[in-house]
Amino acid sequence: MKTIPWNKRYEIGVESIDKQHKQLFGMINKLLTLGEDEEKKEWVCREGVKYLKNHVVEHFQHEEGYMRSIDYADFEVHKRLHDDFQNSTLPALEAELEETNYSEEAMRHFLGVSIGWMVAHTQTEDLAIARKKLSRWVSIPHEEELDALEQTIVQLMSEMFQIKAKAISRQYGGEAIGKTICYRFVYHGSKKERWEIIWGIEEGLLLKVVGDLMGTQYLKVDDMVINITRYIARQMIEKIRECFPQLEAFEMEGESLLTHEQLEATFDRIPPFCSLLFDTGAGYFTFSVLSNSVEKGKIVSPINAQNAMGQIRKYLEGETRKKQILIVDDSDFMRSNMIRLLGNDYEMLESNSSVAAIKTIAVNRPDLILLDYEMPVCDGRQTLEMIRSDEDIADIPVVFLTGRGDADSVRNVMSLKPRGYLLKTMPEEDIKKYIDGLLKKDSAKK
Repeated sequence: MKTIPWNKRYEIGVESIDKQHKQLFGMINKLLTLGEDEEKKEWVCREGVKYLKNHVVEHFQHEEGYMRSIDYADFEVHKRLHDDFQNSTLPALEAELEETNYSEEAMRHFLGVSIGWMVAHTQTEDLAIARKKLSRWVSIPHEEELDALEQTIVQLMSEMFQIKAKAISRQYGGEAIGKTICYRFVYHGSKKERWEIIWGIEEGLLLKVVGDLMGTQYLKVDDMVINITRYIARQMIEKIRECFPQLEAFEMEGESLLTHEQLEATFDRIPPFCSLLFDTGAGYFTFSVLSNSVEKGKIVSPINAQNAMGQIRKYLEGETRKKQILIVDDSDFMRSNMIRLLGNDYEMLESNSSVAAIKTIAVNRPDLILLDYEMPVCDGRQTLEMIRSDEDIADIPVVFLTGRGDADSVRNVMSLKPRGYLLKTMPEEDIKKYIDGLLKKDSAKK
């Protein structure tokens, strides 16, 4: 991951606090670039993490002192968030680093969480200290609660991400809106009330949001993106809860990642209390609330301090998600036939030309590309050359589809060094067996 450029959008207008925020971003950037010398890597990371942790504690003390000096009304809420990060999140991450001898995966987990928390904190809580504060909806009629919730979410999306959102449905029922990441947070109240909040975001929009915040471009959702947005989502929901006093006393019980199939099953089991679908022009996102919908111990794949790395890895590696295959062929019949053959086990994308394929690959970064060798205008050879020329997508496995099985044609195909080739005339069961084996072999290597 590249370093995070300091941006004016992170400034809250209080010089001393802005200065400390800038220093914290600088320390995270150092950790992102340190450790190139393998012999010193562990020592450098260990000292860097210790220094960052100490500076976070110092920053909290300074910020809390400033809040007291201006008699900030929500001091207790803000301090609670500080205490949770300082006393729970950071120690758990530090213990994980120690236990894994500062492994690359643990460092990515630490940095992803730290970045997500830092960005979200400056864009929500700290902005409220200085000048921007969301409305509090006290004793509003029930029929106006959805209006208030919509208004709050739209305002947060604008302030946190500079994204204009518009609610287009209040009856979202779990329908597919593209490839999505779903974050689920479960809360409980003093009277054993239970609330489940699910935030689903289309992957293209998620990559844009994180890319804009980080000042870089992402082509694929990875563990760093998941951890950054986990904490952004948590902070966003905290701000929404602050706006509705009846929800403020609730405490978070657990969190998990949901596949689309698990989301549909959740909605089938318990209809949402409210479920909103938003359009941003760059993609869709959803916000759903379910009441008393989860029995204790039934959270799907719960994420906690001890298992976060493993759960996220499983989610991304496809143990709970379908792998994605792009079929590129100018024949409508061939594309529909491959989708019929593979669609039950894989998420299928399709393109009828090389130009459309390159755009699809850039947005979705599929796990496998099935590429017609004999396409008109720009054939398979030229398409593969374009893929190989872009280092961000060059490693995606490509398998040629060809209708010619003679020796000369096969030599021409294999001279381009694709992962393999398939004859369109092969029996369907052989095509399916080959693709299953290839993807299973790739998963085993990771």
